Amino acid sequence: MWAHLRRQVGWRATRANQSHMVEADQAYGTSRALGPHGILWFFVSKAAAEPFGLRLHMAHRLWYSSPDADNLPTLLAELAKVAERNIANADAAGQRWHPLGPDAAMANGGEVTLPSSASYLGVGVTTLDTADGRWYRLAAGLRMPSPTGYRSVYDLKGHCYVLLTDGTALRIDRDPHRRLGDDGIRSSKPLDADRAHWHNPYADLTEQGEYGTREVWRRLAGLHYILASHLGEGQAP
Repeated sequence: MWAHLRRQVGWRATRANQSHMVEADQAYGTSRALGPHGILWFFVSKAAAEPFGLRLHMAHRLWYSSPDADNLPTLLAELAKVAERNIANADAAGQRWHPLGPDAAMANGGEVTLPSSASYLGVGVTTLDTADGRWYRLAAGLRMPSPTGYRSVYDLKGHCYVLLTDGTALRIDRDPHRRLGDDGIRSSKPLDADRAHWHNPYADLTEQGEYGTREVWRRLAGLHYILASHLGEGQAP
């Protein structure tokens, strides 16, 4: 069951990153230009007709381009502070805060209305900054000719980082030129139930990579801990 959910989350995050990139490209250079980072919220609900009787839900938040939304670790740290403040304010008013609203919502797209059986599954980020360069430079480059002609936005890569309530860390490296059969989904726990006991080179995924990558994981873990503690860690699925 968990292997299936991990794979579903990876696929949904991949599509979200692709959509994020296309929307950012379309809005580039306008007053509604999008920033390179976004947040992904994952929930799961009971659904008898779905595999394992569970349905995955995903909402997201994207930001307009601004200095405040440009640095991913800083953005995650600020979101954690906002979440803590929203929880405290709702508790003081005798209410219960939820990241999808209706009050102080932290999502502006996707499945923002959930069935009553839905429970928190995890949180992630989508980013258009990659080893090839920052999004703003890459987007500008799409508008300039190269020796081989103009590049397409569909040639660009993207990344996602996700933490789930069972302790799984997922990194999605979306690359349109990746070899056939490699979906770019890396997981600290098995993506295939039949390979649960195989050696996993990504078991310590959150400790891998350079400092900037590890800092994203650390800040994302802080936000995830707040949400899981508040919304009920272990209730999903």
